[in-house]
Amino acid sequence: MPAVASRGRGRRTINEINMVPFIDVMLVLLIIFMVTAPLIAPSVIDLPSVGKAAKRPDQVVQVVIGKDEALSFKLKEQSAPIRLEQLVDTVKQAQATVPDTAVVISADKSVRYEVVVKVMDTLQRAGVARVGLSVQLVN
Repeated sequence: MPAVASRGRGRRTINEINMVPFIDVMLVLLIIFMVTAPLIAPSVIDLPSVGKAAKRPDQVVQVVIGKDEALSFKLKEQSAPIRLEQLVDTVKQAQATVPDTAVVISADKSVRYEVVVKVMDTLQRAGVARVGLSVQLVN
């Protein structure tokens, strides 16, 4: 209910907001935050880093996923289109000839991520040990 002031002849209501309680509350909150801020320890986040492998693989097989989500198998500068069902057998054959073979999955930036994960999951379920993703750094 607005306050009533008597000035002169009649009674008039005051339509002003009293800011003093608001300022008092804000100053108390400011003091609380200023006191507690130094007591809060900053959290440390351990981000993954790109490290170097102990030993480079003897052979690298590259699985390239194109814009149309078609797979191609690349080994020693020779590239051939391949289906997902044939991928595991082809990688196993390459690993049979050279035991320390790593598989690198490269995909176009417009390819849905679930397609990349599906290829990686297929290879890992088949027991392919060294599966990685190709990363291109942009300056």
